[in-house]
Amino acid sequence: MVEKVGIIGAGPSGIIAAGIAGSRGKDVTLIEKNDRIGKKLFITGKGRCNITNNAPIEDFFDNVMTNKNFLYSSFYTFTNKDIISLLEGYSVKTKVERGNRVFPASDKSSDVIKAFEKFLMDNNVKLLLNSKVDNVYIKNNKFVVVIGKEELMFDKLLISTGGMSYPRTGSTGDGYRFAKSFGHTVTKLMPSLVPVELEEEWIKELQGLSLKNVNLSAYAKEKKIHEEFGEMLFTHYGISGPIVLSMSNYLHKYLNEGIKFYIDLKPALNEKKLDNRILRDFKKNNNKQVKNGLDDLLPKKIIPIIIRLASISPDKPINQITKEERGRLVNCIKNFPLTFKSLRPIEEAIVTSGGVNVKEINPSTMESKIIPGLFFSGEIIDVDALTGGFNLQIAYSTGYLAGSNI
Repeated sequence: MVEKVGIIGAGPSGIIAAGIAGSRGKDVTLIEKNDRIGKKLFITGKGRCNITNNAPIEDFFDNVMTNKNFLYSSFYTFTNKDIISLLEGYSVKTKVERGNRVFPASDKSSDVIKAFEKFLMDNNVKLLLNSKVDNVYIKNNKFVVVIGKEELMFDKLLISTGGMSYPRTGSTGDGYRFAKSFGHTVTKLMPSLVPVELEEEWIKELQGLSLKNVNLSAYAKEKKIHEEFGEMLFTHYGISGPIVLSMSNYLHKYLNEGIKFYIDLKPALNEKKLDNRILRDFKKNNNKQVKNGLDDLLPKKIIPIIIRLASISPDKPINQITKEERGRLVNCIKNFPLTFKSLRPIEEAIVTSGGVNVKEINPSTMESKIIPGLFFSGEIIDVDALTGGFNLQIAYSTGYLAGSNI
């Protein structure tokens, strides 16, 4: 008799698992609460779908923040080249951009979704959309999945419901409840790849300001935690943008230790060169007030804040600025200070840090060590990575292992 497999969650992990299990002749039903598959995929890479990363697979481990060793079998069994090859088999041409990020050549996430839909059809996967799972339990050695008044019975069950981030895409944490009902432990859930709130009241004055090619450093108790170079953005509550999202991953251990950030607004210039540059600008604007003498060096929005932090009167004539005041300006530009308040809520995170304890899952098969026939894959597991396509690769790779072994 053909084995019946139930998969809850049609994100990237559930899709790969379903197609692979179907290709092995299993009777697969893929259950999704949304009206379409891969809803979160639609919004990755700003709607272009950052499919994976083109780095050598051994480099992926350097970009995994939590439980990287657990992913050894997954990453090497189904690599970034494998997902690219699978999609190209469905006419999705790809391209590689900055940071080795892989995108569809068309820049349309919908092309990736269409390929996955065809992949599921080719492998005879039954797809149940608009089907919210209310409960799961075991009865007579079968897995029972409750959807409204309907009860579906399966021989094997895979939970690939995602995390708690982006609840509008369906990731509302149901899978954690299901896992716990089977006796699994779920580690502390925290936002990962998430914007940061700051203490400074004046931060609202900088709302909408985007900075490029800056260096962001984080310190806890005078000890450097991490630094990132690239783009960031000021918001009404604090800071966001690529380097801030990456930075947030390193802060979890220090949340109660008074984290301070410093932005080097001119990392290409050392303090002496920056001072010379300011001197040149001041010479050119000798008769102006200091608030009007830095326009060539800094974005207009940030100048009043820099002058304030340097304890200089904005109306002071440039020709009266002392060497000491200039030194304070240099210091503020090289070490623009910000005070950490909190991470934004988990609903705003790109991924969830925490999840089903990896010690309770077989890393070679994704099968539960507690309940035979129960599997987990994707973001529901306590693994997470930096931005750049690495989290999606975790989803495909763990989904592939689950689909191959279920």
